[in-house]
Amino acid sequence: MRLIGVDVGGTFTDLVLADTETGTVTIHKVPTTPEDPSIGVAEGVGGLCDHAGVSRAAIDHVLHGTTIATNAALEHRGAECGMITTRGYRDILHIGRHQRPQHYSIRQQIPWQATPLVKRRHRHVVTERLVPPRGDVLVPLAEDEVRAAARALREAGITAIAIGFLFSYLNPAHERRAREIVREEHPDAFVTISSDVAPQFREFERFTTAAMNAFVGPKVRDYVARLDRRIGEAGLTADLHIMASNGGVVTPAMVAERPVVTMLSGPAAGVLGGAWAGALSDRKNLITFDVGGTSADIGIVTEGVFAEATARDTWIAGFPLLTPMIDIHTIGAGGGSIARVDEGGAFRVGPQSAGARPGPAAYGRGGTEPTVTDAHVVLGRLVPANFLGGAMSLDVAASERVIDGLAAKLGLPREAAALGVLTIINANMANAIRSRTVQKGIDPRGYALVAFGGAGPLHGAEVARELGIREVVVPPHPGITSAMGLLTSDLKYDALRTAFQASTAFDLARMAEDFAAMEAEIAARFAADGIDPARTRTARAADMRYAGQGYELRVAVGDGAVEAGTIAAALERFHAAHRAEYGHAFPDSVVEIVNLRVTGIGARPKPNRPVPRHGDGLAGATLRETGVVFAVDGVAERMVTPVLARERLPLGTPIAGPAIVVQTDTTTVVPPGCTLVADAGGNLIITL
Repeated sequence: MRLIGVDVGGTFTDLVLADTETGTVTIHKVPTTPEDPSIGVAEGVGGLCDHAGVSRAAIDHVLHGTTIATNAALEHRGAECGMITTRGYRDILHIGRHQRPQHYSIRQQIPWQATPLVKRRHRHVVTERLVPPRGDVLVPLAEDEVRAAARALREAGITAIAIGFLFSYLNPAHERRAREIVREEHPDAFVTISSDVAPQFREFERFTTAAMNAFVGPKVRDYVARLDRRIGEAGLTADLHIMASNGGVVTPAMVAERPVVTMLSGPAAGVLGGAWAGALSDRKNLITFDVGGTSADIGIVTEGVFAEATARDTWIAGFPLLTPMIDIHTIGAGGGSIARVDEGGAFRVGPQSAGARPGPAAYGRGGTEPTVTDAHVVLGRLVPANFLGGAMSLDVAASERVIDGLAAKLGLPREAAALGVLTIINANMANAIRSRTVQKGIDPRGYALVAFGGAGPLHGAEVARELGIREVVVPPHPGITSAMGLLTSDLKYDALRTAFQASTAFDLARMAEDFAAMEAEIAARFAADGIDPARTRTARAADMRYAGQGYELRVAVGDGAVEAGTIAAALERFHAAHRAEYGHAFPDSVVEIVNLRVTGIGARPKPNRPVPRHGDGLAGATLRETGVVFAVDGVAERMVTPVLARERLPLGTPIAGPAIVVQTDTTTVVPPGCTLVADAGGNLIITL
């Protein structure tokens, strides 16, 4: 079976083709086409097949990580949205909650007020009311009011409509009927209902999730349709699947219905790829460190399991979203990050980026501002003759010119200014990792840093040194690890029911009923996808909290019959999780089960374990020696450094730094005082 993974980055589109029968892996990179990423994807897929000598019709599956939804949210370039909601609740999207993004700032902008997903004039109210605890109808839905609202939105030119009613997570009947009416009155609109995308309590977050689904919906739907068409025009008949934020892949039909599930599509694939690489070398505690051209994405893997974001952590572009996501932290730090002196005279690097066009000055595409990549070129850490395996040349003179301009503003020599750029960007990255580890009670010194992306291996060892991490893992194909992560994924669907039950009086029969309904819902989705039931499995979980707490923790619930012992074991897991998260637990306190969850996994074909290419000795791996600048006791010092070809490195032989390791998709920097080993799993292990 032949699988293709495609990850679209800010600068390059990364592709990998894995043949599960022969075990061969072929990689390819093409420039990203920001005006329409599907163009670059289709061209890259075709070029990859040609490069590998494989017929395009022989490809079985194409898996894709996309940032279309994320970028639409970040840039606030989505559809013009409308909303229909319960009378009296028109302004939930504006009011939000008592929390503010910055508690003590008097000048902050509240995202949902400054840049609303739905303008107030496009929010319409209708008469209806459901009531807890089971969603009984107190006031029937006024269908004539729904029709009037739909007509008004159609006449206003609205192309996407979100429907959110009070307590619809308990009973979706009113929202579903309203959707039918809207489609009758405005058949061209993209319509979403909150009980489909986020069937749980917290009206502000649920309504916001529905509004975001509508906001990004048309753009994501149209992109996936174009991509599917372009891939077909390129001669492929393969199935297309899209990476979702929860670490699984979904079908284009699912994306068209719930595009909000792709909000962290690209970064999620990186965490999977990092976990896959760590497993090759039997490392289970990992910090994934994915650095591309515009951003750095950080994820945590503990005992082989990636961390999932909680309800209080799932924020995108300043908006809270109730959709399952891997816990990923992203900062504006990458190879294209621009170095500058700000108005106050401070030396800053990022978050602004040179992007794909024009990109860093070194790319020779007209870039005029100094970037992290230009600093690496000036310091000799990127070898012009070996960039992208020699497929692209670097303009050293252009990098020197822009770094000289920065150095003049700083009053520093060229090399000191370039080292300053790397010092600042490395500190920014290390601080971002601290926010996901130290600030959450996790000691990063007990983890290995998996450095990948086009720029991750350039920075991995120095960032690890700042954090006291002793080991850096560089995957077999670092520049396309996110694309490789796509190939390791499974189909994954989530279902949820809000329960609100207290440990003083658990209703086991109702829990069993809810779990059974969710498992049937997921089974129906797998059946619609044509997945053999023998290849599927489900896992149950519950969101729990102590009575009086504002947020909950997710714990596993055992399979089989829902009995007192099953729930008692889940309660013990909750107490342990609370102690791990907060440092204490209250075993004698009342515990509330807030939500019940079921996750369905549909197993997909996976690539084989890579067989690393290697040479017999260090001499055969050495291409040349060059001068590379490192900071020694805070002073820039140019050191004679070997340039090594990765595929020729001897297995298991320690190599003392400094060293530069080149390969097609990235460059790995081994600073002085570090040791490099190419291991049998295909990874490079840098020990500090």
